Amino acid sequence: MAVSKNHSFLDHCLLQFDQALRTCVPGSSLATRPSPADPVAEEELSAAEKKHIIGLMRINHTGEVCAQALYAGQAASARLDEVKDSMDHAAQEEADHLAWCDERLKELDSHPSLLNPFWYGLSFGMGAIAGLAGDKWSLGFVHETEEQVVKHLDGHLDKLSVKDLKTRSVIEQMRIDEEKHSQDALEAGAEILPNEIKELMSKVAKVMTDSSYHI
Repeated sequence: MAVSKNHSFLDHCLLQFDQALRTCVPGSSLATRPSPADPVAEEELSAAEKKHIIGLMRINHTGEVCAQALYAGQAASARLDEVKDSMDHAAQEEADHLAWCDERLKELDSHPSLLNPFWYGLSFGMGAIAGLAGDKWSLGFVHETEEQVVKHLDGHLDKLSVKDLKTRSVIEQMRIDEEKHSQDALEAGAEILPNEIKELMSKVAKVMTDSSYHI
């Protein structure tokens, strides 16, 4: 979300609130790219398969909510214009992911996690703190976040039913984009985070995935 330097503090707050609403309210995010699942035929799934896929896609959707919040928080506190532009570009691709996950959940007759507003607020705060620490640390946070997301997506691909090619097509494209975001952050000068911070991020992510799968 690009923000003009001429906006007042109140303008910034309203824009951030609008961004939060568009992220957390199902169906509000619009993709700039068509979903990879659109041309793929739906296969009949068992009740158990469908329930498990819904859980996985709910996790992925919440992950994209967190990504939107992280990028918004980091862009709000980034110092360099090129870093802000990079955050805005990555956030747009994450918005595609958010819309794709939302669409897939609707196709499966389900809904996103009810905990999304909580995770948005927490992630925005973490992103803003990372941005205040400096652009190199902020980029390092992006790099590590995307590295962990790629590992999660790899695990989801392994757990998917072989029949569900629609969901697989979405996750595979998401993985390609996330890996690129990680590499872009590294090339932009990301500082590699200490292991203690990586472990803390991993623990927070586990709480998010466990809760989002069920709620």
